[in-house]
Amino acid sequence: MKQELFFSSKDISKITGCSLRQLQYWRDKEIIVPLIMATGTGKTIYYSFVELVEVSVMVYMLSVGLNLEMVQKIINDLREKEPSFTDADFKKRFMVIAHDGTVELLPYQREDAIALLEEGKAIVPLWIDEIHQTLKGSDTIKQIKEKN
Repeated sequence: MKQELFFSSKDISKITGCSLRQLQYWRDKEIIVPLIMATGTGKTIYYSFVELVEVSVMVYMLSVGLNLEMVQKIINDLREKEPSFTDADFKKRFMVIAHDGTVELLPYQREDAIALLEEGKAIVPLWIDEIHQTLKGSDTIKQIKEKN
Protein backbone atom coordinates (compact mmCIF):
# COMPACT_ATOMS: atom_id res chain seq x y z
CA MET A 1 0.00 0.00 0.00
CA LYS A 2 1.30 3.42 -0.98
CA GLN A 3 1.78 5.87 1.89
CA GLU A 4 0.01 9.19 1.45
CA LEU A 5 2.19 12.30 1.50
CA PHE A 6 1.50 15.20 3.80
CA PHE A 7 2.87 18.71 3.51
CA SER A 8 3.48 21.42 6.09
CA SER A 9 2.28 24.96 5.47
CA LYS A 10 5.90 25.88 4.67
CA ASP A 11 6.09 23.06 2.11
CA ILE A 12 2.84 24.21 0.48
CA SER A 13 4.12 27.79 0.39
CA LYS A 14 7.43 26.72 -1.17
CA ILE A 15 5.77 24.47 -3.78
CA THR A 16 2.99 26.86 -4.85
CA GLY A 17 4.40 30.31 -4.09
CA CYS A 18 1.40 31.01 -1.84
CA SER A 19 2.25 33.01 1.27
CA LEU A 20 1.82 31.50 4.73
CA ARG A 21 -0.56 34.34 5.57
CA GLN A 22 -2.72 33.54 2.53
CA LEU A 23 -2.86 29.86 3.53
CA GLN A 24 -3.92 30.88 7.04
CA TYR A 25 -6.62 33.18 5.64
CA TRP A 26 -8.00 30.37 3.45
CA ARG A 27 -7.96 28.05 6.49
CA ASP A 28 -9.75 30.62 8.64
CA LYS A 29 -12.39 31.17 5.93
CA GLU A 30 -12.67 27.38 5.43
CA ILE A 31 -11.86 27.68 1.72
CA ILE A 32 -9.08 25.11 1.92
CA VAL A 33 -9.02 23.17 5.16
CA PRO A 34 -6.01 20.99 5.98
CA LEU A 35 -6.67 17.33 6.56
CA ILE A 36 -4.63 17.08 9.77
CA MET A 37 -4.08 19.65 12.49
CA ALA A 38 -1.66 18.45 15.12
CA THR A 39 -1.04 20.27 18.36
CA GLY A 40 1.92 20.09 20.67
CA THR A 41 4.26 22.84 21.72
CA GLY A 42 2.87 24.76 18.77
CA LYS A 43 0.33 24.25 16.05
CA THR A 44 1.60 22.21 13.12
CA ILE A 45 -0.70 22.00 10.16
CA TYR A 46 -0.46 19.36 7.46
CA TYR A 47 -2.06 19.34 4.03
CA SER A 48 -2.75 16.28 1.89
CA PHE A 49 -1.98 16.08 -1.82
CA VAL A 50 -5.65 16.96 -2.44
CA GLU A 51 -5.25 20.31 -0.69
CA LEU A 52 -1.92 20.89 -2.46
CA VAL A 53 -3.68 20.61 -5.83
CA GLU A 54 -6.51 22.88 -4.63
CA VAL A 55 -4.02 25.50 -3.44
CA SER A 56 -2.20 25.25 -6.78
CA VAL A 57 -5.45 25.88 -8.67
CA MET A 58 -6.29 28.81 -6.36
CA VAL A 59 -2.85 30.40 -6.81
CA TYR A 60 -3.04 30.03 -10.60
CA MET A 61 -6.58 31.43 -10.87
CA LEU A 62 -5.73 34.41 -8.65
CA SER A 63 -2.54 35.03 -10.67
CA VAL A 64 -4.57 35.53 -13.87
CA GLY A 65 -6.69 38.23 -12.25
CA LEU A 66 -9.77 36.48 -10.93
CA ASN A 67 -10.96 37.57 -7.50
CA LEU A 68 -11.22 35.29 -4.46
CA GLU A 69 -14.99 34.89 -4.74
CA MET A 70 -14.68 33.73 -8.37
CA VAL A 71 -11.83 31.35 -7.54
CA GLN A 72 -13.76 29.92 -4.61
CA LYS A 73 -16.68 29.18 -6.97
CA ILE A 74 -14.34 27.44 -9.42
CA ILE A 75 -12.85 25.28 -6.64
CA ASN A 76 -16.35 24.39 -5.40
CA ASP A 77 -17.49 23.54 -8.96
CA LEU A 78 -14.44 21.30 -9.43
CA ARG A 79 -15.07 19.55 -6.11
CA GLU A 80 -18.72 18.97 -7.05
CA LYS A 81 -18.48 18.16 -10.78
CA GLU A 82 -15.00 16.63 -11.02
CA PRO A 83 -14.06 15.27 -7.57
CA SER A 84 -11.12 13.33 -9.06
CA PHE A 85 -9.41 16.53 -10.31
CA THR A 86 -6.88 16.17 -7.51
CA ASP A 87 -5.76 12.71 -8.71
CA ALA A 88 -2.28 12.83 -10.22
CA ASP A 89 -3.47 11.08 -13.40
CA PHE A 90 -6.40 13.46 -14.03
CA LYS A 91 -6.17 14.62 -17.66
CA LYS A 92 -9.16 16.89 -18.27
CA ARG A 93 -8.79 20.51 -19.28
CA PHE A 94 -11.24 23.30 -18.58
CA MET A 95 -11.93 26.86 -19.52
CA VAL A 96 -13.19 29.44 -17.11
CA ILE A 97 -15.53 31.98 -18.66
CA ALA A 98 -15.50 35.31 -16.87
CA HIS A 99 -18.34 37.64 -17.80
CA ASP A 100 -20.13 40.44 -15.94
CA GLY A 101 -18.44 39.54 -12.63
CA THR A 102 -19.41 35.87 -12.80
CA VAL A 103 -17.47 32.75 -13.71
CA GLU A 104 -18.44 29.48 -15.29
CA LEU A 105 -16.35 26.32 -15.49
CA LEU A 106 -16.69 24.43 -18.77
CA PRO A 107 -14.82 21.55 -20.39
CA TYR A 108 -12.20 22.95 -22.77
CA GLN A 109 -13.19 22.72 -26.41
CA ARG A 110 -11.21 24.77 -28.89
CA GLU A 111 -14.16 25.68 -31.13
CA ASP A 112 -16.26 26.80 -28.16
CA ALA A 113 -13.34 28.86 -26.82
CA ILE A 114 -12.94 30.67 -30.14
CA ALA A 115 -16.69 31.36 -30.36
CA LEU A 116 -16.74 32.75 -26.81
CA LEU A 117 -13.73 34.96 -27.52
CA GLU A 118 -15.46 36.28 -30.64
CA GLU A 119 -18.45 37.16 -28.41
CA GLY A 120 -16.08 39.25 -26.30
CA LYS A 121 -16.01 36.96 -23.28
CA ALA A 122 -12.84 36.45 -21.28
CA ILE A 123 -11.56 32.89 -21.17
CA VAL A 124 -8.99 31.51 -18.75
CA PRO A 125 -7.56 28.09 -19.55
CA LEU A 126 -7.48 25.75 -16.56
CA TRP A 127 -5.44 22.75 -17.55
CA ILE A 128 -5.38 20.52 -14.50
CA ASP A 129 -2.97 18.12 -16.22
CA GLU A 130 -0.42 20.94 -16.46
CA ILE A 131 -0.80 21.70 -12.76
CA HIS A 132 -0.15 18.03 -11.99
CA GLN A 133 2.92 18.05 -14.28
CA THR A 134 4.31 21.07 -12.45
CA LEU A 135 3.72 19.41 -9.09
CA LYS A 136 5.29 16.17 -10.32
CA GLY A 137 8.47 18.10 -11.19
CA SER A 138 8.66 19.88 -7.82
CA ASP A 139 11.96 19.32 -6.05
CA THR A 140 10.25 19.89 -2.68
CA ILE A 141 7.78 17.07 -3.35
CA LYS A 142 10.62 14.79 -4.46
CA GLN A 143 12.50 15.53 -1.23
CA ILE A 144 9.41 14.78 0.88
CA LYS A 145 8.90 11.48 -0.96
CA GLU A 146 12.53 10.53 -0.32
CA LYS A 147 12.10 11.14 3.43
CA ASN A 148 9.10 8.79 3.60
